Amino acid sequence: MPQTTPFHNCLKPYLETGIWKHWSGYLVAPRYQYSSTAEYYAIRNSVSLLDTSPLFKYKITGSKSLSFLQSVMVRDIAQCQPGEAQYTCWCDRDGFVLQDGVILRISENEFWITSAEPSLRYFRSIAKKLSISDVKIDDMTRDFGILAIQGPHAFNVLSQLTDDVGDLDYFDLVQTKIDDCPVTISRTGFTGDLGYEVWIRSDQAEQVWHCLVDAGKGYNIIPIGLEALKMARVEAGLLLLDVDFNSSRFAWVDEQRETPVELGWSWMLRNLTHDPREFIGRVAIEKQISEKSNRWRTVGLSVDWHDYERVHLETGIMAPKHDLYCESTKSIYRRSDKEWDYAGYASSFMFSPILKKPIAIAKLPNDLAKPGTEVDIEVSVIRKPHNVLATVQRMPFFDPIRKTQRPEGRIV
Repeated sequence: MPQTTPFHNCLKPYLETGIWKHWSGYLVAPRYQYSSTAEYYAIRNSVSLLDTSPLFKYKITGSKSLSFLQSVMVRDIAQCQPGEAQYTCWCDRDGFVLQDGVILRISENEFWITSAEPSLRYFRSIAKKLSISDVKIDDMTRDFGILAIQGPHAFNVLSQLTDDVGDLDYFDLVQTKIDDCPVTISRTGFTGDLGYEVWIRSDQAEQVWHCLVDAGKGYNIIPIGLEALKMARVEAGLLLLDVDFNSSRFAWVDEQRETPVELGWSWMLRNLTHDPREFIGRVAIEKQISEKSNRWRTVGLSVDWHDYERVHLETGIMAPKHDLYCESTKSIYRRSDKEWDYAGYASSFMFSPILKKPIAIAKLPNDLAKPGTEVDIEVSVIRKPHNVLATVQRMPFFDPIRKTQRPEGRIV
């Protein structure tokens, strides 16, 4: 039987659709309203509440906790001070990505990690293989609920409940209280907008929920489902496990596996030459970088709206826009004399409500991955394939200043 999150009873009254889905064994809503786009605009124009409690949560403590994480993670967690968070990934010995996640450094020797897939056994087995003593890895998935408060008025809501969020820079965190309930708040999120994530003890989740909802009444606060989140994360250029990449752990062949370089995460490796750590997968990753042997790159695609509209109008129908989000593969072709010269594929495709055009996250060979390169993306119109012009561009597609800028006073 599926489990319910600590916020389930609070969310049920909002569920107009009556639809629940499974996420890691928990019931979650793909959307609460009948339109995902309406929920999406809460992220971009006001403030939204998203229940991300099904994420797996681990606590790593002990005098060797830092050494353990430095041996596992691609990014050096030592660069993350207590009171800060870090987005990172971990790889297998061949340099293929197992998972990505966020690490919160609570204190000198205490770290909290979120992951989309269960990782407890993996982390413990690695600690044993590396003979790292005095490190303790605990599963606290059921101990906490997590609420993501995202949108331009997220600060306005939280600042009514605690003064401690005013000093939070991007990827900072603080331990504070809301209505006498201890909470941990990080300046993080998966929407590419101003946002925070609040960790709350499960038995106090409903109490904090009501405080947040009451504080947000003047800002049109609403709960959102996974569909609106996914729309926002594509605009933010954020990759989703099992959509834009697969865990190497569950892949059958290397064609299903990808390295950080191939996923567009080379920025995680900028200081590798000055980093003495021997983390898992380092040798393979360094070899790929030096030999430039990555098979493809993950890039953004800006789809030409006029061409997209044309192929639909020529068949007598309007080009779809509303609630358009697709996770199925769309083939990409070189623009050449050959109409169907296959080059790669798009893993995520959507019509961006704020940019007013279709966009995609795609895998392309190195010679086509340069921004400004034109390609054809295949779209289906009345079950018939058509090629549409698209241009490679850097991600994120949407990157508001408020995402990283510290709010100065309440935004009205």
